[in-house]
Amino acid sequence: MPKQCPAEMELAELIVSSLNLEHLRAADLDPEAPLFGGSLGLDSIDALEIALAVSRHYGIHLRADHADNRNIFANLRALAQHIERERRASVVENP
Repeated sequence: MPKQCPAEMELAELIVSSLNLEHLRAADLDPEAPLFGGSLGLDSIDALEIALAVSRHYGIHLRADHADNRNIFANLRALAQHIERERRASVVENP
């Protein structure tokens, strides 16, 4: 399993706690494994919960109508990278 970077670990912890995935440790989330349709068993309601948790924790709004949601939510790594891009963009726009 590929190793999680610090941003991925933080996000994994947020996902595990937000979704009450008591059977799973954040460190056990493969950053390249699919979040949906894979072994985690996550569904569209879980996607909404993740989006809400991300919004609260990072101040990043994940829109349901975003054309690239399939790629953004592909796996932990993709979601963490999207959050970091959005955070950097926010800093540039609001110095």
